[in-house]
Amino acid sequence: MTDLPLVRLQEGRERRVRNGHPWIYSNEIQMTPAVKALPPGGLVRVEDAQGTALGTFGFNPHTLIAARVMSRDPRVTVDTGLLATRLRRALDLRQRLFPTPHYRLIHAEADGFPGLVVDRYGDILSVQLNTAMMEALRAPLLAALREVVQPRAIVLRNDSPSRTLEGLELGSETAFAEDGVDLTQPVEILENGGRFLVDVLEGQKTGWFYDQRDNRAAAARMAGGGRVLDVYTYAGGFGVQAGLAGATQIVLVDRSRPALDRGLAAAELNGVKNVSAMQGDGVFVMDQLAGDKERFDLVIADPPAFVKSKKDLNVGLRGYRKMIRAAASVVAPGGSLLVASCSHAVDMEAFTNEMRAGLAKAGRSGRILRQAGAGADHPVHPFLPESAYLKAILLQLD
Repeated sequence: MTDLPLVRLQEGRERRVRNGHPWIYSNEIQMTPAVKALPPGGLVRVEDAQGTALGTFGFNPHTLIAARVMSRDPRVTVDTGLLATRLRRALDLRQRLFPTPHYRLIHAEADGFPGLVVDRYGDILSVQLNTAMMEALRAPLLAALREVVQPRAIVLRNDSPSRTLEGLELGSETAFAEDGVDLTQPVEILENGGRFLVDVLEGQKTGWFYDQRDNRAAAARMAGGGRVLDVYTYAGGFGVQAGLAGATQIVLVDRSRPALDRGLAAAELNGVKNVSAMQGDGVFVMDQLAGDKERFDLVIADPPAFVKSKKDLNVGLRGYRKMIRAAASVVAPGGSLLVASCSHAVDMEAFTNEMRAGLAKAGRSGRILRQAGAGADHPVHPFLPESAYLKAILLQLD
């Protein structure tokens, strides 16, 4: 595609992208009037200051991350065929990793689709187009998804705040659905031997959090014969899997009544008994339980992101410290605690520091059993280590 618009880098600004980084920032580009006038999301040919081609990129002149690599080949044709080839590669990987079709199928740059998220719920796909380039490629992308995966329905969950940064409108819609598909009803998925219910139209993010799959399994191994408190439960993922592993009593906590109802429905679906729900703020509920001298053999605190952007970092870190202090206060001696953060701006070192501070405030100590991130269906681009957003720490407390 030699007729693509040309975007040229400033002198000496090519090393990082030439060495494999998939992004180019706006302050690295020669922002001429012609370049500034290019439409957001269009494909461009990027060259260094000497005119050496660096590849084909999706370009947005209005964002800090101005260019995202689509191919290192400056002559590539980006069409349904190319997208289908990459989809087949991603599908093959997931089919090797998981026995059932319930996983994140596309995880953005790491799978060769900058800013695209596709979660698979059997024959239903939930899609987020989070960059102007993916929005511009909507038609060939949907065609490729239908060709490769052959779903019965595709839902576009384009309500992510990241779209606002790209100058895109927010909203959700059903891109395609076969006759007889009722998306207003929960979709059943399988994870770690358990059955769960996903609201693909109104649930958080794309409807389910596959990233915690391995951490749910690790926590469940600590649950046998004990009492479990699953805080910020969302749809019962941690608590119900703990019940399947032999927990004798489970308390689900969330401020959302629909989330609690889905968690209770999942418990019933799996035949897990002695499950109750408490609606309210996680820290408030844990402090209330601590005041009532309630103790649990396994406590999970997996909240929504406390840090939405770097300006919220200090407040968010204090929030994690407060949460961990409250959670540690309701862990029985010898019991286990899993705490997690999905905030991109908080790295594992910072989260671990808040974990220590929270334990100290609760007067607890113990041992770290496991520090981990997301499951293998959330791969990390080797030159984007900051995209490893999920942190989870499993401890046993004295």
